[in-house]
Amino acid sequence: MALYVKAAEILQKAEKKQGALKTLVYDSKFSNIKQLFALVCETHKFSSILQEVIEATKLLKQTKLQMHLAKVLVYDLLMGQGLKCGGSWKAMMLKHRSRLQAELARMKVRQKVSRNEDLLPAGAQRASGDQLPRYVRVNTLKTTVDDAVDYLKRDGFSYLGQATRVDDVNLKRKDFVRDLHLPEVLAFSPRTDFHEHFLYKAGHIILQDKASCLPAFLLDPAPGSRVIDACAAPGNKTSHLAAIMKNKGKLFAFDLDAKRLATMSTLLLRAGVTCHQLAHCDFLKVDPDSPQYKDVEYILLDPSCSGSGMVCLRDDASDQDEDQARLASLASFQLRCLNHSLRFPHLKRLVYSTCSIHRQENEDVVTACLQQNPGFRLVPLLPQWPERGLEPLTQCLRASVSRTCTHGFFVALLEKAAGHGSSQVTAHGPSTCEKRPAGSADESGASETEEIQTPAAAQTDGTNGKKKKKRSRKKKKAAAE
Repeated sequence: MALYVKAAEILQKAEKKQGALKTLVYDSKFSNIKQLFALVCETHKFSSILQEVIEATKLLKQTKLQMHLAKVLVYDLLMGQGLKCGGSWKAMMLKHRSRLQAELARMKVRQKVSRNEDLLPAGAQRASGDQLPRYVRVNTLKTTVDDAVDYLKRDGFSYLGQATRVDDVNLKRKDFVRDLHLPEVLAFSPRTDFHEHFLYKAGHIILQDKASCLPAFLLDPAPGSRVIDACAAPGNKTSHLAAIMKNKGKLFAFDLDAKRLATMSTLLLRAGVTCHQLAHCDFLKVDPDSPQYKDVEYILLDPSCSGSGMVCLRDDASDQDEDQARLASLASFQLRCLNHSLRFPHLKRLVYSTCSIHRQENEDVVTACLQQNPGFRLVPLLPQWPERGLEPLTQCLRASVSRTCTHGFFVALLEKAAGHGSSQVTAHGPSTCEKRPAGSADESGASETEEIQTPAAAQTDGTNGKKKKKRSRKKKKAAAE
């Protein structure tokens, strides 16, 4: 019953604008985050339909339930995979099941539809039913793509080969394909469930949206390198990085929440990751010049964002003024994280990604960062990818339901420009890519002025000091004579 109580609590907080669903779910410290996230998303999507059924059957009056708790219970009872609770709660809901089912059926008859999704408002139908494929990433730390495909074929799935077009992922029943762009990603029909499958339980496959696989794939850290996953929970990207590194090198993963780190540790253990070091601390407080982190060459930065790219989290009726204030706050935090990441002296490449569709969190953040860090440049990504960053940042990638058959996503790859190598940073002191995170335009400007002037000032001070010492020695020599 804890699942339903927590889901109801999150829905109530979201309704009061106390946070985005995704953030509320991950901050809940619930033991099974994926299960909770799925229930919250689906209940939120069908919220108006569920409320109508509940009110028509007078369920609240007869059960004394609160509306949000009733919604999550009725969703699983009528539309989900069945109630996941027992005892008196399950007995109570089963007692009213026939009346609830009858009311849902009457709604379909009145609207002349046959599917639950068809009851949704037009905008919600476009969002939900874009019916994204079920993507899985083959975990190459434990198996190969060919072996995973062979196992799935023996398990009754029908392999259609590698996709040749984006829309080849519109699959039915037990068909599946290898992805067009990412060689370790397989696509299945939308409602394929792997939670009880051997390959998932054994860590051979990871349930991960295709767009979410882009950051690690594009960062492509070499085996043996030192890497940071700056905002690591829940850990899917961390395990992907470890697979690309072949478990060789050192992978630092940061998170502020101890419980989320513990959950992540379990996930990484199942995935066979051994090169990681989890850190229970704020990434913004990490010293880039510390002996432990100064040799980091690659950083994956996927900071907190609005989650607006997640299909189930879209809300066209949200308060625009409140949203703009929240986006401004998020963008400021994201820019601080990005500026801080570029201060690591031996950094070669950094991937910045969000599951947001807002320019303010994506292209605007990257543009501001590049203006403040001229020692880095954007790297053009995957020329064959169908959706690019908004002008003028077309080197970046965007993803969407309509263009890439994925959740909404944004990815940018920053690389240290020629002439700004780590050897120069070590020999000649801080470069422009090591500026302090800017809190405002004025502060940023002051920081740049100080850093441009400091080397010259240091050189002048050094020269004057040497002259003074020489004059002092001459005076002492003369006095002695």
